[in-house]
Amino acid sequence: KAMFPKADKNTEFAKFFMINVASGGLAGAGSLMIVYPLDYARTRLASDVGGGKAQFDGLADCIKKTIASSGVGGLYNGVGVSVVGIIPYRGTYFGLFDTLSGYNPYQKSENNLMRAGSKFVCAQTSAICAGYVSYPFDAVRRRLQRQPEKPQEEWVYKG
Repeated sequence: KAMFPKADKNTEFAKFFMINVASGGLAGAGSLMIVYPLDYARTRLASDVGGGKAQFDGLADCIKKTIASSGVGGLYNGVGVSVVGIIPYRGTYFGLFDTLSGYNPYQKSENNLMRAGSKFVCAQTSAICAGYVSYPFDAVRRRLQRQPEKPQEEWVYKG
């Protein structure tokens, strides 16, 4: 957030909100690049269950076989739509949470229950809104991650 300009929440609400959204989106995109191979492997392992002989023997085997067949880039299959999806998700989540928290009249309440309850409402509102914003991107991401189960000529999506 420090790399963005400062904005007064009372006089420049739109700028304040967009700075919160942008900083949250950037943080989400950065963290996604680190954890994406594990998310990819989790999706592949989940789709490998119940269809006869399992293709993978666990997380390490899934990662090893993916790298062997597709290179390290194979672990990032579908990352483009994930980055496009994480920016509105994390942007909405962090941006809305920071904005709601900034306007929360109980943020500094002496009553611990009121303060905790109001923060909980801010967090839940942010999480629900972020889920609605990002759902279409998440659906496409899962489909892109599962494509390598089929021969490449049968792939429906590119990306």
